Amino acid sequence: MRKLKLGLPKGSLQEATIKVFERAGFRIYVSARSYFPSIDDTQIEPVLLRAQEMSRYVEEAALDCGITGADWIMENGSRVVTLADLVYAKQSSVKVRWVLAVPEKSSIHSVKDLQGKRVATELVNVTKAYLKKNKVTADVEFSWGATEAKVADGLVDAVVELTETGSSLRAHKLRVIDEVCQSTTRFITNKKAVHDPWKKKKMDQIVLLLQGALKANNMVGLKMNVHKRDLAGVLGLLTSLKDPTISHLSRRDWMAIETIIEEETVRTLIPGLKNVGAQGIIEYPLNKVIY
Repeated sequence: MRKLKLGLPKGSLQEATIKVFERAGFRIYVSARSYFPSIDDTQIEPVLLRAQEMSRYVEEAALDCGITGADWIMENGSRVVTLADLVYAKQSSVKVRWVLAVPEKSSIHSVKDLQGKRVATELVNVTKAYLKKNKVTADVEFSWGATEAKVADGLVDAVVELTETGSSLRAHKLRVIDEVCQSTTRFITNKKAVHDPWKKKKMDQIVLLLQGALKANNMVGLKMNVHKRDLAGVLGLLTSLKDPTISHLSRRDWMAIETIIEEETVRTLIPGLKNVGAQGIIEYPLNKVIY
């Protein structure tokens, strides 16, 4: 039997990735002592690897495909094929950013002030390219961890660190002075796998289900019953992917309505629906939304 060798990210993305796969219909079982999880799909052979190294193994075709960040693809200079961006956050507007940060009281106020200074980061190559673009010469050193603490303790002058909200940086009394790059989670493969019809078909199936699960992440379904006289008022409040599904109940003057909406709108929408005559309102979670 043919198998697709799939790299799953070990570390910060691991739990979120396994949850997304579960919602997509795949059960993954991870042992604390093994880098080879099991999955309830005999055509997939999963391997746990750090996201930082994933793109290298995919590029070399040691793996057919994998999930990693765009930042690590840039850092490794890997030539891989991106099949999909995977937005794990419920709010798709939340961006993962690598930022240049300094202590709050630092005299450094722009990238130009880093001339001759020392910068610590895990994203060394991208940081060097950023400094070169800004015509700044500085010492960039690899950080194995606790990067924010190094600049707070005065071991380095600045850091390039990953952030979503900036709360961790503020907690360490750091000030952001510039954005180095943004990153998204990506499903990647290599040219060899892309040109294998069986592997390409299998990867496309996985991506379709993953994206469906992620689209459903911030959406819910709504069902309700409405008297015909109140139908116009209810429809005026509803928004959906397409027009709501409307069907007659056994009593011909009553209608059943079903729709899909953004979860964040529900708390204000349901009272409004109730006020214009909707009854028996049911909200339910979604596993996948496939367009």
